[in-house]
Amino acid sequence: MTASPAPAAPTSAPPLRIARVRPADAPNAQESFFVASGAEDFASPHGQRWTVVETPFPGSPGNAASPSRAGWEAGAEVTQDAFTFLAPCSPSNVLGMAHNTGAAGRALPPQAFHKAATSVIGPGDAIEAPTGARVEPESELTVVIGALARHLTTENAMEAVLGFTIGNDVTDRLAQGRDELWISAKSADTFTPLGPWIVTQRPHDDAGIGVGIDGARLPGGTVADLGWGIEEILVYASSFMTLHPGDVILTGFPGTSGTITAGQHVECRIDGIGTLTNSVVAAP
Repeated sequence: MTASPAPAAPTSAPPLRIARVRPADAPNAQESFFVASGAEDFASPHGQRWTVVETPFPGSPGNAASPSRAGWEAGAEVTQDAFTFLAPCSPSNVLGMAHNTGAAGRALPPQAFHKAATSVIGPGDAIEAPTGARVEPESELTVVIGALARHLTTENAMEAVLGFTIGNDVTDRLAQGRDELWISAKSADTFTPLGPWIVTQRPHDDAGIGVGIDGARLPGGTVADLGWGIEEILVYASSFMTLHPGDVILTGFPGTSGTITAGQHVECRIDGIGTLTNSVVAAP
């Protein structure tokens, strides 16, 4: 095992939120910084204030922060109206767990599928629905890797984890039926919204997971409903590949989804983390 301990808040402390953001007055579209908040009430005035921090993914070029400038030095306080949330990390590897929608999934060996890193978008960005596709969202507890890791065990797996975010495993069901590897069904541009931030505290087993379409909530599930648990997933994934800081693993959706089309909005929610909202447009 090659993981070194990743930053994490004590389980008894309020969860630390870490976000990747772009200042409202950014001189170019590539500028980004990491900010953190220890506010227990995310929606409170205190929860709207953030502190600029160094990248939580040391050694990851794709997750390096922009050079500091006035008002954006490490330690500076910024308010939430001064920036736009981006995807909370820039992963080299995006994995999803197949057949992990309930206890029945344990009857099959654990199996991951790959999603292209280019499918990642952030909160508020638009999901592009291809013409003739049947597109469905899936709200998934997503593990964010914080340390280089290989051959993890159930005892040390959490040492490689920075925290958890919400991932939307957008899927074209028609393409999934034609492609047994699911690559074309799940790797289209915009098919992996992530965010709105990383929470360093592990969600409780009874934390609800669900999807809403245009404000209508569909039947959901809980973290406990996942067939394979977080440590088991990390052991499995690290058994065949090295996990890098900033990589993400979507763990599965134990709820009910529905078809989305251009003009709609999707809300993916997980208790203890928040809500990830994206619009839907027609793919160019």
